[in-house]
This record gives sequence, structure tokens and C-alpha cells, in this order.
Amino acid sequence: MKKIFATIIIMAFAAAAAMAGGKAEAPTPPPSTTGAAQPGAIILKLAHADSTDPYTSRKQDQALAFANLVNARSNGRIHVEIYGAGALGGEKEYVASIKQGSIQAGIASGVVSNFFKPAMVTSIPYVFPSADIAWTVLDGPFGQKLSDAFLKETGMRNLAFSEVGFRNFTNSVREIKSPADMKGLKIRVQEDPIYTNMVKGLGASPTPIAWPETYTSLQTHVVDGEENPVSTILFAKFAEVQKYLTLDKHVYGVDWFIINEKFYESLPPDLRYIVSDSARISATVGRGVQQLLSAVGISQLQSQGMQVYVPSAAEIDQFKNATQPPVLDWLKTQIDPSWISGEMDAVQAAYAESQKIAQ
Repeated sequence: MKKIFATIIIMAFAAAAAMAGGKAEAPTPPPSTTGAAQPGAIILKLAHADSTDPYTSRKQDQALAFANLVNARSNGRIHVEIYGAGALGGEKEYVASIKQGSIQAGIASGVVSNFFKPAMVTSIPYVFPSADIAWTVLDGPFGQKLSDAFLKETGMRNLAFSEVGFRNFTNSVREIKSPADMKGLKIRVQEDPIYTNMVKGLGASPTPIAWPETYTSLQTHVVDGEENPVSTILFAKFAEVQKYLTLDKHVYGVDWFIINEKFYESLPPDLRYIVSDSARISATVGRGVQQLLSAVGISQLQSQGMQVYVPSAAEIDQFKNATQPPVLDWLKTQIDPSWISGEMDAVQAAYAESQKIAQ
């Protein structure tokens, strides 16, 4: 499978170079580092908590695309240093450091809501019917409004949205086709009220368990199942301890590419453009890699013995109707309800436009 990843990653970096106006002939696999800075270069430390293996980590590929684009396009005036695999702390720690200014930038997901509660709005279950709709909403006026409010409240700028991907349920007990099949199952979740309310709404028992303990908890049947993107299920080897995968796509996970605003504003205008434009390009690379990992991962999990079920539209509606009300009731106590209605309006508009294009 690494040969497939190598090919697509090479193509992604070639496309990124072309998008940035560079030459894309004879591409080679991306390096694991970005080399040494030239004397007098502005250092931009970029943190993420994922693996540094470009064949399995969307964040590393996104970081490499960004770093190489910025380093080349600035002619070495900016030098991006990548610190992956939690080298500068977990997501919460390095986002706090970005806010403080000791780290310049980073790629983070769910932890952003600890600094900016409206970020939780993108985790409403079944709000995004497809990745394409999510991209349209996040790259459009609603996403810009969310980013603007994030900047005003935190002093950090969101350069681009990338993706964690759609999350799906797995379990070791039975095939899940409807909420009725979830009843009584113990499901490992994050320590997050959105996920606990969602799982309760399905009639299952949410069980918060730290990530490092998840595999063992599944293996010893402390819990019956869990929920994650396909790429994570594959990487964590859950096929060894889980038999059933339901591709219900209940939550679309979002990555935020954030940068300290004071640092960003300290750059001359031409370098600010290079940084922001390269961030947008790199987010596209990250999305593409994640889509590939998920698409290839399904067949890989099947080859490892997992039974995969794809719910019908009517079945998805059952899941949606069971989970959205309890989540929205809680979320409205945490954020301005206009964020919820604004996102749902943007989703409906994007969906309607997609249907026109499909006709």
C-alpha cells in the first residue's frame, strides 16, 4: 500500500508546486525535514501531533507541502521548521504556545474548541452530508465568519481549514444498520459532551477512555466499540479487535491551520501572502491525502476481516434524528445559537447548489 501512497503524495506535491507557479517536472518523494535556514531567515515553527511518516499522516504531508512552498517561494527569507509527533507538546499545549507567541503556527483539530467554543459547531452529528459540502461551507462565507471570530477572540489567525475526516462506528458485537442496533453497546468516546450526548441519543453507553488505552479496552471488552475515521481505524489496527464497521459518517472532523497574529502581522505584505496562500494550498494537499487514506483504507480493513456496512439515506436520517436533538440542546447552552443556524443554512445552500450542478 505504501507504493500507492508514495505515488499520490508525489503527485500532490507536484500539483502544489504547479498551483504555486513552480515547475513540477520529475517530482521526488517529499523530504522528512526542510533543511537548514539561511542566515537572517525568519523562523516559523510549525507544530502538529500526528505521525511524521508522510505515508500515513495527512498532517505531516500538509506540513511538508506548506514548509517547502514557503521556503522556496520566499527564497529562504522565511524558514519553516516542522515539529510533528507532539515534539512541542500535545495539541492543547502547542495551541496555547501559539497564542502566547513562543510557537508561530500549528495544525490542530478538536482542541480548538477549548480556546474558541464556536468551533464545536462543525462537530454537530450528520450536519455535513459529504466532504465536498463541508469544503464549500468551510471555504465560504460561513467559514470566513468563523475564522474572523476566532481571530478576534483568541489573537490567532486561522489560515485554512483542512480535515480529520468522517468518523464511523465500529464494534465487535453485531452489524449496525440503525439506531436500534446500537442499543446497549458500550462505545468508547472522547471526553467531549458532543460525543457523549450523541452516543446516548443512539441508546448506547458512552464510555470516555484515553486514546492510548483504547486498543486494550476493545481487546478486553471493557467496551464493545469505538468511533473514528477509517484511516485511524486502520492505523490503530482495530481490525484485530473489531469485526463490524458502519460507514455512517456521523461527524466530519476539521483541522485548523492557525498562526499567531502578531507574528503574521510582523511579516512584510509579500511574505504574508506567501504564508497564507501556501497554507491554503497545503490544506488542499491534506484533504486529498485524507480522502485517499480513507478510500484505500476501506478495502484494507475488509481484507483484514472487517465487515463493512454502508447505511442507506433513510437509515442515515434515523441516526440524524436520534442524535442531533440532544447534541443541539446541549450546544445551545454553550454557544450563540446563531452559529448553529448559520452553519445549517450554509449547508443547505451548498447542498442545493451541488444538486444543480449534478443535474
